[in-house]
Amino acid sequence: MFVLAESNALYVGDQIFYLVSFIILALLVWHFAWKPVTDMMQKRADKIANDIDTAEESRQLAEKLAAQRQEELNGSKAEAAQIVEEAKKSGESQRAQIVATAQADAQTMKEQARQDAEQARENALRGAKDDVANLSIEIATKLVQKQLNAEDQQALIDSYIEGLVKHES
Repeated sequence: MFVLAESNALYVGDQIFYLVSFIILALLVWHFAWKPVTDMMQKRADKIANDIDTAEESRQLAEKLAAQRQEELNGSKAEAAQIVEEAKKSGESQRAQIVATAQADAQTMKEQARQDAEQARENALRGAKDDVANLSIEIATKLVQKQLNAEDQQALIDSYIEGLVKHES
């Protein structure tokens, strides 16, 4: 039994040694390996969580900016439509003004043409009166100078008419 006891004692001693060595080794692994690994894993988990939060904030900001850009685009469209409408109104106003001016100018030109025609008619009548007066004077002068018979009177009138036609041409 002595051998057994010794072998058991050695076995118990070895077990204690192994147990103490294991505990020391576990403490060393925990201190030098496990703790840094868990710290590193915790930092990585924190970084990932922070990245997720940052990504969520960025997504929300992007959505907000997209909505804001859409509002501005809608506002720009409305403003462009208003500018086009104002340009149409302005163009219509200018067109009406141009038409009114053209009508007034046409009326003025028509009135001027009427006055010119009236003046030309008056000048023609005055000229005809002068011609008739001159003709009458010439006829009277010729009648006074010689006594005319019916044929001579007809010849005198015909020559006067030819003179008027040549004079007007």
